[in-house]
Amino acid sequence: MTEQTTQLTPAPTTDRTGLLAFWKNYDRKLYLRAAILADELGYDSFWIPEAWGYEIFTLLTEMALHTKRIKLGTGIVNVYSRSPAVLAMAAATLDEISGGRFIMGIGTSGANVIEGLHGRKYEKPLTQVRDVIRVVRTLLAGGKLSDAGAENASYRPFRLEMKPHRPSIPIYVAALKQKAIESIGELADGWIPTFWPYDKLAEGRSWIATGAARAGRDPSQITCAPFTTMLPLGLEAGGHMARKIIAFYIGGMGDYYIELLSRYGFADDCKRIAELYANKATRHSAGDAVPAAMLEALTIAGDPAQCIAELKRRRSFGVDLPILNLPNDMPWEMVEMFIRGLAPSNS
Repeated sequence: MTEQTTQLTPAPTTDRTGLLAFWKNYDRKLYLRAAILADELGYDSFWIPEAWGYEIFTLLTEMALHTKRIKLGTGIVNVYSRSPAVLAMAAATLDEISGGRFIMGIGTSGANVIEGLHGRKYEKPLTQVRDVIRVVRTLLAGGKLSDAGAENASYRPFRLEMKPHRPSIPIYVAALKQKAIESIGELADGWIPTFWPYDKLAEGRSWIATGAARAGRDPSQITCAPFTTMLPLGLEAGGHMARKIIAFYIGGMGDYYIELLSRYGFADDCKRIAELYANKATRHSAGDAVPAAMLEALTIAGDPAQCIAELKRRRSFGVDLPILNLPNDMPWEMVEMFIRGLAPSNS
């Protein structure tokens, strides 16, 4: 395992574990069954991403109607394709339908998706995230939109013409850069790091603490909820699948992950992966260029017992709520085995 570094760990809490469905080749009926089973087995939360496939709030509403306890999160929804007010309305509606179980996970996505798919200008991403948080908080609390303190628009004094189930909902932000992570400390309830080496989370948590100090907040109350790829033995080609996903994010999602992983010692590897991915003739082999050290830093592998033990160890690095990626393109039997084998009752 990677050598430990200085840790900044929040106050101990009851161990929580979430599950995340992958957006590509999303099987709606299969993941609905997965959410129902996760609810029965005591998982903390079930998260669904949104890219260019299913619409996310509708899927979560269906899950809300078939589950009782498990929290339901957008993991993640971008802050451009819907206006801040529409996001607030969607949050209030889903929170009511679910009986107060909604978590809003938000992020900026990237220019290619926002401009090329949604036809919106990718401008001032950090300000847009902050505006969404302020607008959602203000409208759910019964306030006037004009009082939200938003910077990207001049709003009129609209209020929600319904009473939200809760005056506030948890808002988690997916962010990789320092200013954006400090902003989480100021305004949000959780941080969703993706493909961030687990033994380097202390740096991100220190940035959260800096932002929290500016706002007079307690950083230990801000949840660190990384998307976590886990590969228990028995999931055929799990390592190969993980390498393909990592290569896709490094080679196909702009410079975000290249910058992050280069900062933590993987610059040459990222360059090689990106080069292979950029060429359609060699793209299929980009995953093979993901080194073992990177795979270990970003994933957990072993039999179920080893995975559970390693997950518990990694919580000491500041992981409050690991969100486990469910197997993709697998039959229900394999997904069920994964969910049951890694259930909170087994840890």
